[in-house]
Amino acid sequence: MRLSRHFLPVMKESPADAQIVSHKLMLRAGLVRQTAAGIYAWLPLGHRVLRKIEQIVREEQDRAGAIEMLMPTMQSADLWRESGRYDAYGPEMLRIQDRHEREMLFGPTNEEMITAIFRDNARSYRDLPRILYHIQWKFRDEVRPRFGVMRGREFLMKDAYSFDLDVDGARHSYNRMFVAYLRTFKRMGLAAIPMQADTGPIGGDLSHEFIVLAPTGESDVFYHTNWEAERPLEVDADDREALQAFVGSLTADYAATDEKRDPAREAEAGDKLKQSRGIEVGHIFFFGTKYSEAMGMTVQGPDGAPVVPQMGSYGVGVSRLMGAIIEASHDDAGIIWPDAVAPYQVGLINMRADDARCAAAADDLYARLEAAGVETLYDDRDERGGAKFATMDLIGLPWQIVIGPKGLDKGVVELKRRATGEKVELSVEDALARVRQ
Repeated sequence: MRLSRHFLPVMKESPADAQIVSHKLMLRAGLVRQTAAGIYAWLPLGHRVLRKIEQIVREEQDRAGAIEMLMPTMQSADLWRESGRYDAYGPEMLRIQDRHEREMLFGPTNEEMITAIFRDNARSYRDLPRILYHIQWKFRDEVRPRFGVMRGREFLMKDAYSFDLDVDGARHSYNRMFVAYLRTFKRMGLAAIPMQADTGPIGGDLSHEFIVLAPTGESDVFYHTNWEAERPLEVDADDREALQAFVGSLTADYAATDEKRDPAREAEAGDKLKQSRGIEVGHIFFFGTKYSEAMGMTVQGPDGAPVVPQMGSYGVGVSRLMGAIIEASHDDAGIIWPDAVAPYQVGLINMRADDARCAAAADDLYARLEAAGVETLYDDRDERGGAKFATMDLIGLPWQIVIGPKGLDKGVVELKRRATGEKVELSVEDALARVRQ
């Protein structure tokens, strides 16, 4: 894409109401624009990143055996009355009436809807186990939306729901999602730590929040230094015993939010205990028969007797992840996108748009990058070099290739790695080879 034809409204200064780094940089880099309190339009550059995050989430859900579907944003209040949550949910739920005065709501989550769908279509134990998921917009009417997409009212979420015949099967589904989440965040260049979360009346240990370490995070977290080492995540997810042992080996290392601290375990960790700040990007939860029983879901078991399925839910904040990535990966000049989610891989800068030789060389390289499948944002504008460099650093593409008269005289281009700041002069062929790796 040529920048002269792009819609990229970058800003030199941060708006006064932007409080955290990700909010400031998302506005300055032209990723989003606020349209109402806690509601954002995703501009072209931000939309590209959002879709890449979404695709990684989708691929890891598919790998874990989950099946994608799509549920509507609008839900009937009657479903929520079946579960008993309609009156209990609180003012965060946006409640409306349609033209026939039927009570509706903009879904904040989908436990009731998926339970009703599965209840009305699953008949036998042969229909289980299943994990169904969708990626859909949600709305929660936060009393004080803040921090940009980190605490907005409308947000994109992946929510999955598992259905199993017994608790052992439900734990296996839970473990599948546990590993899928770690793989998902790792692919995005994030260090995410699963931390035990409240399970309410269910009890047990089947609830975890996934926390991304970031100095500007919203909550205090405490963890064993073992979590700082990269861990292999290859395990046979179909082998229940092996998967349970693998998850058990991970959760043996202490990790807790400020609300769930365990003094005894922290004492055991000794000088291996670390404190940091973190951002929640995912939450997985086993809730047994809470919804299936309340909403009258049964299937015929192997012996012919009715069975109430065990359920779990698994959420990832897709739009929130963009803010988390920026919080974890930026510098004073702007965003530093991990390769897997960058809107473009290369920022191609023509230093002299008014120079025919530079324009021809840059046009040729742009065509070659595109032909090689390298996503490229080509700054062909007639602007000062300093402004072009500032824009590229701000939007944080992994690579920058600079073409100028002096380099052409020497037969080289300048290649910069955004994450490290390393600059090297290379031939066009060698630069192409580097960015295609």
